[in-house]
Amino acid sequence: MGRVIINSLSKSFAKENESITALRDINLEIRDDEFVCFVGPSGCGKTTLLRIIAGLETATAGSVTLDGEAITGPDPKRGMVFQEYSLFPWRTVTENIAFGLEMKGAPKSERSRTAREYLDLVGLAQFADHYPYELSGGMRQRVAIARALANDPDVLLMDEPFGALDAQTRNRMQKELLSIWEKTRKTIVFVTHSVDEAVYLADRIVVLSGRPGTVREVLDLPWARPRDRTSTEFADIRRYVLQLINEGEQTQ
Repeated sequence: MGRVIINSLSKSFAKENESITALRDINLEIRDDEFVCFVGPSGCGKTTLLRIIAGLETATAGSVTLDGEAITGPDPKRGMVFQEYSLFPWRTVTENIAFGLEMKGAPKSERSRTAREYLDLVGLAQFADHYPYELSGGMRQRVAIARALANDPDVLLMDEPFGALDAQTRNRMQKELLSIWEKTRKTIVFVTHSVDEAVYLADRIVVLSGRPGTVREVLDLPWARPRDRTSTEFADIRRYVLQLINEGEQTQ
């Protein structure tokens, strides 16, 4: 489960007695188990689209469904990971991961077992009793991913989750995320400003135009992983996507 269908979606905002259209006539299908990256010029509505899929914002027109059910608000079927780690500093790593299950009323034994399972998945079992301030940025983001996965969502939505990390840590986290995805086979929708990151991670890259954001092109990347960033094929796709984005910026 995890098939998202976006149909004729538009989003407008009112600002100083003026209506600003952020997204216009978005049509897209995200398949079950697929890893999709959204890229586009700054201000094209990538994060807005992700938040609509999450149910954190509503569309002005059109619809979004998950496995045939309309998305009308937040739901545990959609887990969200933000660029900011958004962990509770007064809770241990285990308690942070178990928070969603606690809100559902799950028994303590189930919460502990599930938290241990996802701590193992993200490679942080030895830090179960630590607090967020005792962890590096990459480790805190792994806790945030584990917390989202602990609720067993059908779709994992990620908004620039590695944007605040240094380049070396970011590359390592990309590899770890792919490893987690291959084990869980969750549908992942991932917003990034890094074309390199999108080409490395995605099954498909959705390139949005400049504002108002529309789907300019969808590129399939049917290559085996891990992908070689130094290959000619990788460089050619990256160059082409950058060209699309640059052209979109010029039309804003």
